[in-house]
Amino acid sequence: MPFFAAQQSLFRAYDIRGDEQYFTPIFVQALGKAFVRLYQRYHTAQSVKSRSNNELTPHTEPKATTVIIGYDVRYGSDSIAQTLATILQQQGLQVINLGLITTPMMAFWTEQYAGHGIMVTASHSAKSILGIKWLVGNVSPSAEDIQALYQDSIPSESTQNRDNNSNGKTIAAIQNINAQSNPVLSVIGLPTDTVAAPYIRAIAEVFTTIYSPQNLSATNRWAVKKLDLTIVIDCMHGATSRIALPLFSQFCQHVIVINDTPDGSFPMGNPDPTEPNRLAELQQTVIINAADIGLAFDGDGDRLMIVDNSGKVVMPDHLLYLLAQVAITERPKTWDAETTSTPQVLFDIKCSHHLPTLLSNLGVVPIISKTGSSLMRQQLQSCENRIIFAGELSGHFIFNDGYFTAYDDAMYAGLRLLHWLVYTAAPSDTLPPAVDLWGEQTDTLVPHRLTDITRQLPTLVSTADHYLPLPDTPPTDCSVIQQLATFCHYLQHLVELSIASSPSDNRLARSCIPSLCTCSASRQHMTLAQAKQLLPLGTRLTCIDGVRLDFARGFGILRQSNTSHNLTVRFAGDSVADLKDVQMRFVTLCRLFDNNLAEQIMAIYPE
Repeated sequence: MPFFAAQQSLFRAYDIRGDEQYFTPIFVQALGKAFVRLYQRYHTAQSVKSRSNNELTPHTEPKATTVIIGYDVRYGSDSIAQTLATILQQQGLQVINLGLITTPMMAFWTEQYAGHGIMVTASHSAKSILGIKWLVGNVSPSAEDIQALYQDSIPSESTQNRDNNSNGKTIAAIQNINAQSNPVLSVIGLPTDTVAAPYIRAIAEVFTTIYSPQNLSATNRWAVKKLDLTIVIDCMHGATSRIALPLFSQFCQHVIVINDTPDGSFPMGNPDPTEPNRLAELQQTVIINAADIGLAFDGDGDRLMIVDNSGKVVMPDHLLYLLAQVAITERPKTWDAETTSTPQVLFDIKCSHHLPTLLSNLGVVPIISKTGSSLMRQQLQSCENRIIFAGELSGHFIFNDGYFTAYDDAMYAGLRLLHWLVYTAAPSDTLPPAVDLWGEQTDTLVPHRLTDITRQLPTLVSTADHYLPLPDTPPTDCSVIQQLATFCHYLQHLVELSIASSPSDNRLARSCIPSLCTCSASRQHMTLAQAKQLLPLGTRLTCIDGVRLDFARGFGILRQSNTSHNLTVRFAGDSVADLKDVQMRFVTLCRLFDNNLAEQIMAIYPE
């Protein structure tokens, strides 16, 4: 068997991730050397570019490449991180090992240096799963980059000869980081010898900037101070466990934290706030403590879910819309001056049919994208800052308004929402004067209740994001997704072109209908009337990532997961009946290709 054939499945669309048994010492060693070559190639290319731009003279010695390394709470993540750090150091790279941190904190620190970072994490996955994410020049790898890293990790005589044993140097992380901290932000009062302190100070500067007197309107004169909120935070025993309380205590008067002991066994279940019933403890704690809001973070701190003051989980679609509204309404004054085009908001293909309309009503251009936060980050960096916000159903939210690191940071997104609820969602001139216990007016700003806001959003009934085993397909056949996409295109053209005004036009129109692939054509027997019933005129078909169908009162999506060997499916409608209508259309379509898949889809129930 070829070297690391079993490990090839670890290299997925967004990162490296899979069962812990495949992260063998010899594989991790080879992977570390592949990372060395990756960063050295980038460093060489940048040096050549700098010289061509006369930024360096031929005799100038370029600075050594610095790589930030961190890890999550999973058993085995720390040893993998240490192995990678040692290999990078031995090969001449400078290494800053930050230890147990969140993935967004890794991204924050890479911006302070060359933009290179490695995070050993499997995010929200089960405890037996390990993984690695990385940045090169502040850019997430593409699927092609990830496969190239796999190929480069396979041992060969040539790669062994290229490896050298030059002595590297490990930087004392805290000293170097603190030397670059902004002294103006030292008023936070936290110890300056922690990795978290500069991160917290940088976030504090964001709110000082947003709510400075120059940026506040005449009707919103409130000075930035601790928010008079009671919040509950569920860390799910993940990487946010040690940072959530000190961070949120800087901004909120009353903070209650649950499951905040780092524990790689994840005793309460997978650190995934989007799993059904996973937020039951958070909901109960919010209700018992009459809290204003509950926040839940996943295992590595890049995904956010919210519970409102009534103990109800805010639908991810609604949360995405609210956070997009935060970015739009609080964007810097310079943003419009520097970006002449209309702001855009990016959302993934699994979001509801209501979202594009809601976003358009905010005066922005809604852009649908493939699922995957790393794909969204790449799209942000390639669009010349026209995209002011990006988010996906799984809880990844990226603010691209220039205030902070453009990375999906769950804690930062949560803080932006809290401040918006207090300062922006309810301007002071629309609120009754606040009174204290003695009936005297006070200058405390009354926060807007989250339930009052979400109640005004369109009613939505949805299923959870369900995972179904990927059907076994012979290598010569198209996948079920390819067959479904081809057939839906066929039906859509059939319906659209059947409205020709004359028989001759109709014959001409039918000749323009796309043909089916061989594996699909032999299974399809459908009349025009059946086609119109399944895909009525006006149905919107999107195939950029699986098959999505938008109807007048609902939508459905079936796509292949990029993180597991499964299909993912979701349905939503304006009512249960609308959802069921969409669901049965997918059942009928899928039954033509895979009866077992159709039965699994039919068994899905709304949340």
